[in-house]
Amino acid sequence: MSGPGPVASVSFDPRPLTEPVDRNSVVAFARRLRQNGQVPSPFNTIAVIVTVAVICVFVFVFGTTFVSIIVSVVAASAGSGGGGFGLLFFLLPVLVMVGVAVAIVVSVARALTGGRERWYRLDRFARANGMTYVPQLAAPALPGMIFGVGDSRHSTDLVRGDRPRFVEFGNYSYTTGSGKDRTTHQWGYVAVRLDVPLPNIVLDATSNNSLFGSNLPASFGKDQRLRLEGDFDQHFALYAPVGYERDALYLFTPDIMARFIDNSAALDVEIVDDWLFLYGQRAFSTLDPATWAWLFSVVGALLDKFAQWSRWRDERLAADAAATPSVPAGASAASAAVPFAAPPELLRPPPGVAPPGRRLTRRFGWVGFVVIGVFMLIWLFQVFAGGMFALFS
Repeated sequence: MSGPGPVASVSFDPRPLTEPVDRNSVVAFARRLRQNGQVPSPFNTIAVIVTVAVICVFVFVFGTTFVSIIVSVVAASAGSGGGGFGLLFFLLPVLVMVGVAVAIVVSVARALTGGRERWYRLDRFARANGMTYVPQLAAPALPGMIFGVGDSRHSTDLVRGDRPRFVEFGNYSYTTGSGKDRTTHQWGYVAVRLDVPLPNIVLDATSNNSLFGSNLPASFGKDQRLRLEGDFDQHFALYAPVGYERDALYLFTPDIMARFIDNSAALDVEIVDDWLFLYGQRAFSTLDPATWAWLFSVVGALLDKFAQWSRWRDERLAADAAATPSVPAGASAASAAVPFAAPPELLRPPPGVAPPGRRLTRRFGWVGFVVIGVFMLIWLFQVFAGGMFALFS
């Protein structure tokens, strides 16, 4: 199996991620972000209310206990003539409470302002590599499967570049459920803009699946699963719309499959419209140079193969256009009807995808519900059996 090609076209300078930084520059950079409205103030009303509430709860819960102990100790000490020890026992819990309150305030302040250095480092890292940095973005308008699920959707620490094509690295989160069942889902992603729309194809990496199947928020029918040659199926389950099997084979030639295996076997891949997405259930935009080196190598290994994908055309669009030919501007209906005078745009299908290939058909993920149902039946049986045993014993 051939290895990845050269990635010299993708610059990589990780020094801003780890080299010493000037604290005044960090504070000034964070101030500019807040003035531009790119990040919220760390000391907004909600943050202040939460901090005060935490301190009040702590004082209320532990203060009453401390006060009762203090009163008992002081009274006993005064009765026995040990006023000095009573004062010491009085001051000790007070000092402990003050120290804990200060620790809470400091920890909350650090949590609220700790992102400043990360913002500064990632911005310098992006600039050093010919890219730009965006601290956060609410509800990103991307067509990938993870971006249309749940609520409270937002991306953070976006690093973007546009040479030789648009690429975005970021972290993404969304929430599902309500009440006690509310869950926050964390993802890292890479979004690469392609030259033309392609069929909706998903490569579900087998290395990150769980006992209940795929880790992706969507599942697809077995009739859309496409088996490929070699050991590709050991690393990815490939799904393509029904009727687009030949198109998937054109896009995923053996050399492209080799590059996916060698560079991104731990990532889930989705092609939708004119985007390619790489997904992982971990933060991608971090201060870890090794993570960035890996992601840059993945993108760099695929860049020179996207030119082949740009030549793909959906033959169904050509059939549709031929069925309803249009008369070019300035041409007569009689000349357009002559076979050898067909408009040039009908000689080759236009860029795009016919409706059947734009989206995979999703299915209901019933495996997890079946497992939960089995456990519920076992629990109910145990409860019923225990009740019957108690009744007749």
